[in-house]
Order: sequence, then structure tokens, then C-alpha cells
Amino acid sequence: MIKAIFSITPDHQTVAFKLTGHANAGDYGHDIVCAAVSVLSISTVNGLTKVVHDHPEVERDAADGGYLLVTHIDPGHDAQILMNTFLNAMEDIQEQYPNFVRIKLNEVHAGGEQL
Repeated sequence: MIKAIFSITPDHQTVAFKLTGHANAGDYGHDIVCAAVSVLSISTVNGLTKVVHDHPEVERDAADGGYLLVTHIDPGHDAQILMNTFLNAMEDIQEQYPNFVRIKLNEVHAGGEQL
């Protein structure tokens, strides 16, 4: 199962997110849940860095996959549009495939990034 944790401030700004695990919804190379989450997360990080010119900290397990940690996300308007879009898409995937994706929202104080 893919577990997604989003750190969200009381004023609804996403300041960090973490993805762990594997969907195991299909054979390697044919797992549409994993593919969807991977594309969304990579696209979001690329959008933050290349479009918004934000510089979040990114940790990932390049060898095994199944781990992505993105912190220090800009609370500004453009970055938050990307983050809201990412979260909405992840919620749609969770709704369609509840046995393979689980989302948790952690409320943090402004500046906090507790995951």
C-alpha cells in the first residue's frame, strides 16, 4: 500500500508531504496505481522547482523506490495551487483504489513540517 502523509497548516497550506510503500496493484510495469502516484508526485516536484521556482528539499530512494519526502514547500500562492491539485488527485486515486492508497493529513503550526 502507498501511504501519503501531508503536513498542512491551520490556514490550509501544504508545507511537506511524504510517500512510502508500493501499491502492489499489478505486476511490475503494469501497476496503474503506482504509475499514477509516481507521475503525479514527480510532476508536482518538477512544477514546484521548474515552474514556481521553489526549492523544496527532496529525499527519495532512487534504488528501490517507494519513498519520497518533500519538505520546505513554499507557502506562496503558486506553490499551493500545485499542492492542492496534487492532494486532490491523490484523494481521487484513494477513492478509486482504497486498498492501495491511504492518505493522512497532519495539521502542523505555521513553519512546522511534522510528518
